[in-house]
Amino acid sequence: MPVAQVGGDTRGGRVNADLPDGSASSRKTRRRQKKSSAAAASPPPAPTPTPMQRLFDTSREVFSDSFPGFVPPPDAVARLAAILNDLKPRDVGIDPNMPFFRHAESKGPPPVTYLHFYDCDKFSFGIFCLPKSAVIPLHNHPGMTVFSKMLCGSMHLKSYDWATSNSESETNTLTSSDGARLAKINTDAVVDAASETIVLYPENGGNLHCFTALTPCAVLDVMGPPYSHADGRDCAYYDESAYSSSDGVDVRYSWLKEIPSMFEMKGVQMARRFVV
Repeated sequence: MPVAQVGGDTRGGRVNADLPDGSASSRKTRRRQKKSSAAAASPPPAPTPTPMQRLFDTSREVFSDSFPGFVPPPDAVARLAAILNDLKPRDVGIDPNMPFFRHAESKGPPPVTYLHFYDCDKFSFGIFCLPKSAVIPLHNHPGMTVFSKMLCGSMHLKSYDWATSNSESETNTLTSSDGARLAKINTDAVVDAASETIVLYPENGGNLHCFTALTPCAVLDVMGPPYSHADGRDCAYYDESAYSSSDGVDVRYSWLKEIPSMFEMKGVQMARRFVV
């Protein structure tokens, strides 16, 4: 015998008279009620963090114990580098059509703009925007670990580490008569958005470097601890000159001499796209 449907004909004064208590329909109704109650009791799933939120959270974890000379453990370095490797310009709110990437003036060097997102006594991060042919001169990162990721465009990167022993070269001294110090080239190459994150450390990895924009480009830096005038971590600039061994010029090395610099960047405070 067919079973009458819920909500059937009521004209005869009978509703589902053929459905016994505990029927299949009743059990389904109870199951639906239990599922509804369970769903109401369960908290909604947490939203997926944005790329900028992941960058901030991971940077804060990696540099939680940051101090001058601090080097994060290898697993932490790999974790933050992986976050940076996945970043795209749209994730950080930039695109190549922004005025920061154009040089409107016919005189003087193309200006460099720094888009500042965050800083504390443990770490800071922001984006350097360079029009074509702009240069960030050779400078150092005293006691700092720095993660650099190209977001767009291409640039020439040249970096050095200080020579630490006479055995590294044929010279008998690491300091010249005019006060220059001997440094060994770490990197001399073109990098672009397809390049992996570059990590430099307080004593190696290319702690002294300079950028020359081959196209309009942007590079994001996470630095820990950040520069601090109060703590004696000012940025120093250097002039480079050739190093000559007994066999002639040795292109693996240069003399670097600290110099005054008139280099300036325009700073722009960016709206935070993450929760602190």
